[in-house]
Amino acid sequence: MPIEPNSAMLTRLVQGHLYQFRSMASPCEVHIETNDQDIALRLGRLAEAEATRVEYKYSRYRDDSLLSAINASNGQSLPVDEETAALLDYASNCYALSDGRFDVTSGILRKVWRFDGSDRLPSKASVRELLPFVGWNKITWRSPIIQIPPGMEIDFGGIGKEYAVDRAIEIIEAASDVPVLVNFGGDLRASKLRADGTRWRVDIESVDRSGPSGAHLEIGAGALTTSGDARRYLLKDGVRYSHILDPRTGWPVKDPPRSVTVAATTCLEAGVLSTVAMLHGRGAERFLRREGIKAWWVR
Repeated sequence: MPIEPNSAMLTRLVQGHLYQFRSMASPCEVHIETNDQDIALRLGRLAEAEATRVEYKYSRYRDDSLLSAINASNGQSLPVDEETAALLDYASNCYALSDGRFDVTSGILRKVWRFDGSDRLPSKASVRELLPFVGWNKITWRSPIIQIPPGMEIDFGGIGKEYAVDRAIEIIEAASDVPVLVNFGGDLRASKLRADGTRWRVDIESVDRSGPSGAHLEIGAGALTTSGDARRYLLKDGVRYSHILDPRTGWPVKDPPRSVTVAATTCLEAGVLSTVAMLHGRGAERFLRREGIKAWWVR
């Protein structure tokens, strides 16, 4: 049943409804465990509205977003709202706890890296020229005031979808006790067990895009995210370069797993942990075991 032209769609399932839309350049869906179409439509629209709000506020592709205003501040001190301050605090903690591996200033490296499956690697010189503009430690952040040196940028691409998933779950839970599973571009979180008391069955994307799903997992309440190179990579002289860049060098990490899936309480936590694991390269499995993280990986 179409909701709006070229926009969302609500589909009746054997058990519940599926609400689908696009946001943040990704397919998004909300599995809603109710046979009441009006409730399903209302909850799906709440999730879509929140995804749209987060995208409009924090997209680096929108000139009118708050993030673009921060990046255009040209070295001036700028106050931010409480929500943005919380995200910046989170980013700062992730930078410190990951020894600089997780860095929201590293998005500027996209200017020379194009992970389109080709063999076109940037020159060492072009990467080196961008490194002075990478490093959270160069940002002055004393909540709620941020000051970014000219030429530097903040990019929430590593936490934006995950944050939107968590926000959608929170808003739906405030509006209804109906069980839901929110999935934004493969980053997902379930509010609780399904209506019949069973766990949600989730398919994990294969590292071979032409093949079947890589694994089937079941979750009750909680989140799952996957980081990997199935979609974005470079291949040159038989060497596969993952799109996961080490912000300390500007180059892809060496010998990372093909994919890492992490289970956590929130999507934001799972997303950061799966990315940081990839950033450990060949030490990813050792990092996951040492930290006691519930995870699955493919080499």
